[in-house]
Amino acid sequence: MRTVERAQSTALELLVHGVGGATPEKMLGDPRTVRITGDDTAAVFRRAGDVDAEQRPGDYRGKPVPEAYVWCNLTSGNGTRALWLLLLPFMVVNLAHWMRPSAHGRRRTVRLYGLLVRLAGLTLTVLLVAAACEVALDLAAWQCAGTPDCARRHSWLGFLSPTESAGGWWSRPGRRLALAALVPAALTGLLWYLSLRTWNAYEATEPMDRPVEPDEAIGRTALSRPGFWYGRRLVARLRAAHTAAGLLTVAAAVGSAAARFDRRPGGPAVLNLLGWLLQGAIVAGAVTVVWVVCRRGRTERRKDRALDAHLVRWLPLAALLLLLAAAVYAGWERPGWRSAGRLPGNATFGGITLVQSLLVVVLGVVAHLLHRTRPDRRAAMRGLGGPAVAMLACALGGVISGGVSQRVADWLDGTGASLPGPPVLLTWQASVIPPLLVVVLALCGWLARRAWRLRRAEMAAVERDYHGEAGDTALTRRIATTRALASLTDRAPRIVAITSVTTLLLGAAALVGALGSGKTPVGAARDAHPFVQGAAETAQALGSWLIGLGFLLFVTWGRRAYKDASARRTIGILWDVGTFWPRAAHPFAPPCYAERAVPDLTWRMATWTRATGGSLVISGHSQGSVLAAAAAWQLPPSARKRVALLTYGSPIERLYGRWFPAHFGTAALASLHHDVDRWRNLHRLTDPIGGPVRLTGAGGPEVDREPLKDPLSYGRTALHPLPAPILGHSDYQADPAFAEERRQLLARLRHAEPAVPDGMGEAPAPGAPGVPPQRPQDDGDRAAEST
Repeated sequence: MRTVERAQSTALELLVHGVGGATPEKMLGDPRTVRITGDDTAAVFRRAGDVDAEQRPGDYRGKPVPEAYVWCNLTSGNGTRALWLLLLPFMVVNLAHWMRPSAHGRRRTVRLYGLLVRLAGLTLTVLLVAAACEVALDLAAWQCAGTPDCARRHSWLGFLSPTESAGGWWSRPGRRLALAALVPAALTGLLWYLSLRTWNAYEATEPMDRPVEPDEAIGRTALSRPGFWYGRRLVARLRAAHTAAGLLTVAAAVGSAAARFDRRPGGPAVLNLLGWLLQGAIVAGAVTVVWVVCRRGRTERRKDRALDAHLVRWLPLAALLLLLAAAVYAGWERPGWRSAGRLPGNATFGGITLVQSLLVVVLGVVAHLLHRTRPDRRAAMRGLGGPAVAMLACALGGVISGGVSQRVADWLDGTGASLPGPPVLLTWQASVIPPLLVVVLALCGWLARRAWRLRRAEMAAVERDYHGEAGDTALTRRIATTRALASLTDRAPRIVAITSVTTLLLGAAALVGALGSGKTPVGAARDAHPFVQGAAETAQALGSWLIGLGFLLFVTWGRRAYKDASARRTIGILWDVGTFWPRAAHPFAPPCYAERAVPDLTWRMATWTRATGGSLVISGHSQGSVLAAAAAWQLPPSARKRVALLTYGSPIERLYGRWFPAHFGTAALASLHHDVDRWRNLHRLTDPIGGPVRLTGAGGPEVDREPLKDPLSYGRTALHPLPAPILGHSDYQADPAFAEERRQLLARLRHAEPAVPDGMGEAPAPGAPGVPPQRPQDDGDRAAEST
């Protein structure tokens, strides 16, 4: 009987930090901490004095044993994380996949939604590789190396110039293109390598085995399915398809110029035939890539351990062989072939832009149909958040491709008149950036006016909240301003909606102007009214400068992040929010850290509760609360009922519930509230990220506690003799309400604990699964214990 009491008296509090990371010393409030389990990337820590807490339950009566799960190195580790900035458009389009509305009975429509987002992701890969081809093949090898003045200014291109090298072997246009193809091919290889490396580090983590619950057949939320956090097979298929697409794009860029020259009247019949065969093979490869992307989506109801080994291996290899064949074909001797004008990049970028616009429009129609089946008034943009974000991802890809092309063209063409420059469409797209910025500035002005009006309303609210204390006008204004600015987060859907619609319309106008006139905006307005001419010149010049400046800032930020740990941590905060979701639409997106963090938490909670029979409170702040909820969904039902959830500063409904309604909507959060033993949520009106969960228990208390006071004390008191700070999103544990809620959760768990089942009548020995050892051990011992 004593051993039963020992097991039942033990309580654990598992702390999970939020965005930006934290140290175990700060989370546990003790400079002496010990790693219990895990590695240098993510691990669970305890205070040194709590390592053997399970063997001394009498010392912890009425208080929990604190543990800290530290996962910040998953997103802000070494300097290679700076390279992830190149993957920003891929990350944004991957978010669009998870933003689909809740649906009921529309399985085929849901699949169509995922298919459209995957195709949009494929166009982004082709766009990025096409931009690299534009820089290396068109601007450098074709235009600059073929122009004597430009080749003389850039001596490193001298061996490619027909005049400078006196007709050397590399001076032939096709051979120059074949050599320059190494740049976009290397970029494709880098993306493949980054995806493969992170795939082995993240997707290789296998979740806990557990049976499928009966309710999951109809899917209250997909996050509770056994295979949700195990997407290895899909990522491998998409990686093979996108790698092949990048290599085929390079092959098409190399071979199309030579094939066009061979189709002239009187050209060699053999080379003309080879050109047709090569282009036919490239088209067949492109069709195969599209088929692979369309053929299969995610498998979530089971852990899909099988890999399509033949497809993953042979599809990129076949594309690489086609690229080599295109390089050999282009390098064949062709007397009389000279490089002049531009390569046919205008049609390429125009086709990509047109396809992306059509995909976004159709995606919007599909999202609207899904939203109508189960309307959710809290869903962002009435379910159209996914199409809007997909549009912004395409626009971001266009800014990157246009920015690098414009900057390289300006660098190569010192006089500004010796080279034709980048495709006309890229100039038009740069020219619509100033009008877009005007719209964005107008939205910022609207937000500022809204904040000013909200501050006036909050002044009276602050005086009511601190009745009898408020008297300092400056402090009252500061608190009211903080509340007003925090509330602007709820206006983000409107900002995104207006920006994405404006981007779509301006992009369509740029496409029509480029393909209709075939000239730059200045050239198209040459015969127009002087005011129109001036506006066109201003937009073109300012747009070119802005898009180049944006690209330079992007590169500078990446370079600083590579060297500066603080800047790298800032980028890590961006990835904390953007890479929570698995890679379902784009394999080159930054890796999903939750595919490591959620299984870590699930394993820890399940093994600890099973081994000790004790109660557990998982306590998550900010993004840590989202991880805690996802881990609770993955627990077996028996373990889930022994876990209480305490969230604070949580974006789980305010951001995730609105932007990802199919996975964190009202129905999903209600199921979590029902499944766990108890859930309490703390929030402040001054917090721009966290908010209420807006759930009420069936006959029980609400999940949300009333908003916490911030600051804790308005003026100087005996308890707070110095001015109390406005905490906003941080330091929730400083509020007495945190300790009170934690104490109530633990008391409820202890009161509801069942008798320890057979096999647990004896206290668990040190080293048993889920129980820390009595002394710190090395990583090899910990790995053996986990196994």
